[in-house]
Amino acid sequence: MSNDIRIKNGLTINLKGAAKNIVKNAPYPKSISLNPSDFHLIIPKMVVKIDQKINIGDVIFYSKKDERIKFCSPVDGTIREIVRGAKRKIIEIIIDVDKNQKNVEPKIIDFEILNEKEIKNFILNSGCWPFIKQRPYDIIANPSDKPKSIFVSTFNSAPISADFQIILDDQKEEFKTGLKVLSKLTDGEINICVKKDIPTFINKINNIKVHFVSGPHPSGNVGVQIHHINPINQGERVWILGPEDVAILGRLFLKGTYNPIRTLAISGAPVKNPQYYKTIVGSELSEIINDAGIDLNDSLRIINGDVLSGVKVEPDNYIGFYNNTVSVLREGNNYRMFGWVPFINNEVPSIYKTSFSWLFPNKKYDLDTNLNGEERAFVVTGEMEKVFPMDIFPMQLLKECMVGNIDKMENLGIYEVAPEDFSLIDYSSSSKIEAQYIIRKGLDLMIEEVG
Repeated sequence: MSNDIRIKNGLTINLKGAAKNIVKNAPYPKSISLNPSDFHLIIPKMVVKIDQKINIGDVIFYSKKDERIKFCSPVDGTIREIVRGAKRKIIEIIIDVDKNQKNVEPKIIDFEILNEKEIKNFILNSGCWPFIKQRPYDIIANPSDKPKSIFVSTFNSAPISADFQIILDDQKEEFKTGLKVLSKLTDGEINICVKKDIPTFINKINNIKVHFVSGPHPSGNVGVQIHHINPINQGERVWILGPEDVAILGRLFLKGTYNPIRTLAISGAPVKNPQYYKTIVGSELSEIINDAGIDLNDSLRIINGDVLSGVKVEPDNYIGFYNNTVSVLREGNNYRMFGWVPFINNEVPSIYKTSFSWLFPNKKYDLDTNLNGEERAFVVTGEMEKVFPMDIFPMQLLKECMVGNIDKMENLGIYEVAPEDFSLIDYSSSSKIEAQYIIRKGLDLMIEEVG
């Protein structure tokens, strides 16, 4: 069974430098990193010490609030460093990778004979549970919950982001197995969203509900899809996974081991060889960046994630736990003369028709990170609603999050949103407010006060 979902409000930003359909095996990393900041609100409790030898699947730390949620090593290696910040907060765990990785004998796990509790325990002990996130709040799912449905968005609408059809091309069986496993964890439907008019093997998978989605960004955001298909009410839970995370879960049951392969799209106009790289979760970026032909002598911004909702990192940093895209933009440290004058510069796309760029809707741009203005008064203009495809008043919700009015936040739909749903507002708003940051703080307040 399938349904068509058409997203009208939004914005397609055409950027140069999308990754080509080339998948290359990256050199095996010399070190990998586990960064607790990738797991929002997780307070790590360390299990290992510096210089300790570890194997694939060994627990590195677990959640102090729920000891069942474990975070495991994706490699054989040695704990090099446990980086701490203020009040001894754990910032990062760096693992030196052994040159010779042990071969693990494959062992198929027959999940069909396991009940829900046994499957959950196996996933929890393997280290794969952090791949399962929940809405509301956009945090790691609570193992004690039973979701009303599970959602997987198999396409990305953000600029120059990874194409999941390419990523899943050699992981189809793992993906199918992962969906079968997930179906044992809910009495609801497994909802898979695909881009309309794009041929995909997903249409032939049984016992799932496929939704064909069309429209501009953020049509690929799973939160937007949930809103239009199965909205979340107070007290309800919906679980979400990334497509490759589903494949990682399926590989766990096909091979019997934790093997978090990560396919990474290196994209952006400054990248000489924009393409895909096969590596593992948490790998160091430096060798991949060098191979992709990124000139670090240029003034560039490297982003873990897409250009709208990713995080700025240094070239010697590591891949984020959930990332399938590393985006590269030119730093915006130059300013246009008389840039405020309408129609003076057509090299910047404008949604307000203040330049002639609107006459060329398919033109691709090499944009930098200039804000083109400073933070201004937060006034009612109606511009946010044009790029926000939910039946929610975004400006009013932002204002209530800023003042912490919990009752009004609930009434305005705080349970249905995540920071990434407001990324276009960050991009297009003339007030230059940090909408994603405000929504994240609002969600954290709801967790603290409501639970």
